[in-house]
Amino acid sequence: MPHRTGTRLWQALAGYFGTGPDLPQRPLEPAALRREYERRRWMVFLSVTFGYGFFYLCRLSFSMAKKPMLDAGVLSESEMGYAGSVMLLVYSLGRFTNGVLADRANIRRFVSLGLLGSALAHLLLGWTRGAVFFSVLWAVNGWFQSMGSAPCIVSLTQWFSASERGTRYGLWSIAHGIGEGLSFLLTSMAVAAWGWQWGFFCPGLFCLLVSFVLLRTLMDRPLTYGLPRVDVYRDDPEREATPEGGAGQRAQQWAVLRNWRVWVLGLSGALIYITRYGINNWGSLYLQEARGYSGVEAGTLLAVQAVLGLLGSSLSGWISDRFFGARRNMLCLVMGVMLVAGMTLLWLAPPGQRWLDTLALSLVGLSLGGLVVYLGGLMAADIVPQQATGTAMGLVGLLCYLGAAVQDGVSGELIGQGRRAFSGAAAYHEVMMFWVAAAALAVLLTIAVQKQRR
Repeated sequence: MPHRTGTRLWQALAGYFGTGPDLPQRPLEPAALRREYERRRWMVFLSVTFGYGFFYLCRLSFSMAKKPMLDAGVLSESEMGYAGSVMLLVYSLGRFTNGVLADRANIRRFVSLGLLGSALAHLLLGWTRGAVFFSVLWAVNGWFQSMGSAPCIVSLTQWFSASERGTRYGLWSIAHGIGEGLSFLLTSMAVAAWGWQWGFFCPGLFCLLVSFVLLRTLMDRPLTYGLPRVDVYRDDPEREATPEGGAGQRAQQWAVLRNWRVWVLGLSGALIYITRYGINNWGSLYLQEARGYSGVEAGTLLAVQAVLGLLGSSLSGWISDRFFGARRNMLCLVMGVMLVAGMTLLWLAPPGQRWLDTLALSLVGLSLGGLVVYLGGLMAADIVPQQATGTAMGLVGLLCYLGAAVQDGVSGELIGQGRRAFSGAAAYHEVMMFWVAAAALAVLLTIAVQKQRR
């Protein structure tokens, strides 16, 4: 009996969160079809863009609360690093699992549940004190966070055709900057005004509201509404990318896992994410202790980086589509060099030079914005079949966030050792070297891949 009950529960959940059945195509006149299709496309695009931005509000909250939590003795540097590593490890596994599930999911319900769960976890995090309980809740938050990215990209591939996908993907990626900017500004002000607990309460309340909005505005696949596939609607056939023997969706998904190019892109992304999450998770603490800024000033500088990230994200896909025929490699290399230059300047520039710090973080934001678009998903989506996009995104996300998870643990240890031995900027030399080296290795790997392609 318990087995049957469990089976029925699983079937009920699969039925609720699974994609709906294809409906017969509605007999609409061309003008009416266009109005209906475009209305839904805009709702999908705006929902995945702004909705995913709020996922980031609940992902970076911890980074803005670290300094007051350290001062209050809530957690040590090492405990913070381990909590961050556990969260990102769970997130990376969830990215892969939920990426595979997203290929068969009702995106509207799936993504809304993820943001709701993350919001509820945050409302509990503000009450925690012990490192173990905090780490468990932060890991739970990581799992729900993993229900955002890959499903949003699957939704984009369902509603936007191959020739426009790079532009839309790049514009969607401004969600990173929107969420990061909101988190750095709003969370730092909430923490400064009311204490570290509100670094979790404030994002949780915002995301709780937005999760119910997404449940009304996101969409399932076009065929479930009696509309044609987007490649038929746009008369824009998918680029040939079906692997040999991949007639069915399951075979295509397995073929993605055997595609060495996807693995190389994931490894490059892992190195970039070491640098990215080094800045996102520890940048506020670095700016306060090594560069002498207040919490709000550090949040403002990081918000500048996020705004430049918006520019890099929004233009990267369009530029590569418009001027490079959807070839992303050269721009990826250029942005990698910019990232190394910006990180080196942030590390070695003398303290007290705000314009140099602003310039450095601007270079970091602009380059990371584009690199997250390319290595975080678009280049992988370009080389796999549409029906296996979620699997490719899940695999790339798994590797990227494994890199981020390793980063948080290593960074916490390096910062803890540095703070015990030195004060000021000297305490952060080793961790900055770690972040810069990861970015440089990613650039070298990009060069190697370019030579292989030739």
